[in-house]
Amino acid sequence: MTPRTQTRSAANVGTGRSTDAPATPTAHEVTATQLDAAAASFDLLSVPGRLHLVWLLAAGEYDVTTLAELTGANVPAASQQLAKLRAAGIVTARRDGRRQLYRVEDPHIVEVIEQMFSHIAPDGTLASATTDPRRPPRLPRFDAS
Repeated sequence: MTPRTQTRSAANVGTGRSTDAPATPTAHEVTATQLDAAAASFDLLSVPGRLHLVWLLAAGEYDVTTLAELTGANVPAASQQLAKLRAAGIVTARRDGRRQLYRVEDPHIVEVIEQMFSHIAPDGTLASATTDPRRPPRLPRFDAS
């Protein structure tokens, strides 16, 4: 008899349903290692300053001085945040003379950032795919400050 384990497939994620499946993972399952890596990536992006840098770099290449000016940070702070993003593989850099130019090369990271901001209105409320005039705008479930 084949050992069976409770797994959550991609089709069941968010539905609260588990399926009895063989112990071998399929393409639609998420492993603990994948969950850890995704959580670490989101943790890295949970700092507003880093997220702002990634959002800017998803649109183009910038040096640290320009990024510091655009984000309102000082150069050493922006440089430290870029070093963390670079170490995590989210941001890449290339030398242009004496300057380092940073960018986001991974189209998946760009897509995640674009999707995230497409669901958040400029006032910080969560944008809804359908608007119901009877309901007030949804506020984030966390304190953004």
